[in-house]
Amino acid sequence: MGKRIGLVVTFIFFMALAVIATSFFFLVKNKQILVNPWFVSRDKDTIGVDISHYQGTVDLEKLASQNIKFVYFKATEGSSYKDEHFRENWDKAQDSKIKEKMLFGAYHFFSLESSGEDQANNYISTVGDLTGNLVPVVDFELYGDYLNNPPKKEYVVSKLRSLLDALEAQYLTKPMIYSEIDVYNHYLAEDFSDYPLWLRSVYYPIDWKFRDDWTMWQYTDRGELEGYTEEKYIDLNKLNPAKSLNNYVVK
Repeated sequence: MGKRIGLVVTFIFFMALAVIATSFFFLVKNKQILVNPWFVSRDKDTIGVDISHYQGTVDLEKLASQNIKFVYFKATEGSSYKDEHFRENWDKAQDSKIKEKMLFGAYHFFSLESSGEDQANNYISTVGDLTGNLVPVVDFELYGDYLNNPPKKEYVVSKLRSLLDALEAQYLTKPMIYSEIDVYNHYLAEDFSDYPLWLRSVYYPIDWKFRDDWTMWQYTDRGELEGYTEEKYIDLNKLNPAKSLNNYVVK
């Protein structure tokens, strides 16, 4: 009798653990529990933000006062789109006083509809000289109809290669690639493993799923800081502790 009761208690215990684990996963997946900030120190780690028109006008001094060490602004998308707040924010970022406190870069959202060469020309004509700033970043994500009808890998690689080659020829440094882990592994890992890598993993720490080398980790899209005017949230990113931000400055 006592043994049977013990088995029942054990069964109930493990069922309770399973329910707790399932509930925890559900809350994490629905962003009701944000675990990644538990693995990041805003005081010890090198933290940065990425910004687009969704954040409106940006107060860089205010961001710097919150221990933000780098900022990437969205500059362009596809062959013609230019972020409406890029020029205003970028010009402020080139002031020598603020550059003593932070480093700045500009990123391009990769379009599957435009040629790589046209997209590179859009970025280069919009951003201009990057000397003293961070390397260009190309953001590759699946979007729109491509989420349900993913493109062929060969198609992606060809277009992306031409864009990256054109940017490298212009700035004499390898651009950085931003992507999600699964997208990177499927489309890019085999052909672009020698590029600096910025990965999005907002539900769990990057090292739980990705074992290869990485440069930056976007650990939350629910950061809240002071210093921007429109969107409530801002993306927060952590530099790999084994790397130096100065190694990604265009000479």
